[in-house]
Amino acid sequence: MFLLFLLLGSGQGPRKVGAGQTFEYLKREHSLSKPYQGVGTGSSSLWNLMGNAMVMTQYIRLTPDMQSKQGALWNRMPCFLRDWELQVHFKIHGQGKKNLHGDGLAIWYTKDRMQPGPVFGNMDKFVGLGVFVDTYPNEEKQQEAQKRRYSPGVQRVFPYISAMVNNGSLSYDHERDGRPTELGGCTAIVRNLHYDTFLVIRYVKRHLTIMMDIDGKHEWRDCIEVPGVRLPRGYYFGTSSITGDLSDNHDIISLKLFELTVERTPEEEKLHRDVFLPSVDNMKLPEICLRGAQRDGDSTCHYDAKITEKSFTALAALMWDAGPLSFSFKSAKNGKLITPHTFLTSIHWFLLFV
Repeated sequence: MFLLFLLLGSGQGPRKVGAGQTFEYLKREHSLSKPYQGVGTGSSSLWNLMGNAMVMTQYIRLTPDMQSKQGALWNRMPCFLRDWELQVHFKIHGQGKKNLHGDGLAIWYTKDRMQPGPVFGNMDKFVGLGVFVDTYPNEEKQQEAQKRRYSPGVQRVFPYISAMVNNGSLSYDHERDGRPTELGGCTAIVRNLHYDTFLVIRYVKRHLTIMMDIDGKHEWRDCIEVPGVRLPRGYYFGTSSITGDLSDNHDIISLKLFELTVERTPEEEKLHRDVFLPSVDNMKLPEICLRGAQRDGDSTCHYDAKITEKSFTALAALMWDAGPLSFSFKSAKNGKLITPHTFLTSIHWFLLFV
């Protein structure tokens, strides 16, 4: 039985997808397709439903075309793949006319699962990656209500796909449709189409690429491309949706995860070590303050409490693994900034003599 599980877990045979060195393997334990076996609420299910999500014959409906509904679908198995590609077959449709529908759906790769909340049906201040298919322009409607106009260079056309990486410190800004924290985005006319719509999220060598096939041409079209994205392994895949005063049917037809095998040079192996917290190169995320710290107006974390060997070890590990995430400390004596290296050295000698 164990051998059978391993065979199923390895998926189909390798398929060449790159220029000579990239192959993909379907990972069944992280994939979902009709007839949706293994979906439910039991401990033996590979996929769990939450909220108003329902399994239908031809799709899994996250939310119906009704007000104030939310639903989600989460993989129960954490993903430890280094490089991967997630293909999402989805459909958004309903009775609402132009700009009278909402709110959209999200695809997640996060540390926590099955946590309902306001961000397309998932928790705010999540840790990981969120990709949003947003169908309602909240910011534009607020601007219209205030009789203000967008500048031509910043107006976005909805539905709109965007991506966000979070270390747990950021809130998704609903009023601005996630604009302050988005890594990139593109217009995606996906509602009420009579052909299949697809989205692909590819993560290879810390390079995040999002493409879509929404024109019925069976061709991928670029949407978002961001280098230097650092995502930990062991997070969960999921998808969620929410409706408010406006609504839509949000359906998932299939989720297919592929392991991508790529060659790395010795230098790349050193650079691509595992990370502890999600981050993006050249993008400063707010600091994560440990328990007992106080946040100053400049978002600096101050640690005034007595530091024990246990808390020092945890802090040192967080500093080492967090990659570009920065930590700052101020001397309680003179208020001068202390670098992490100086801080760790001082604490090391302090612990030796206490």
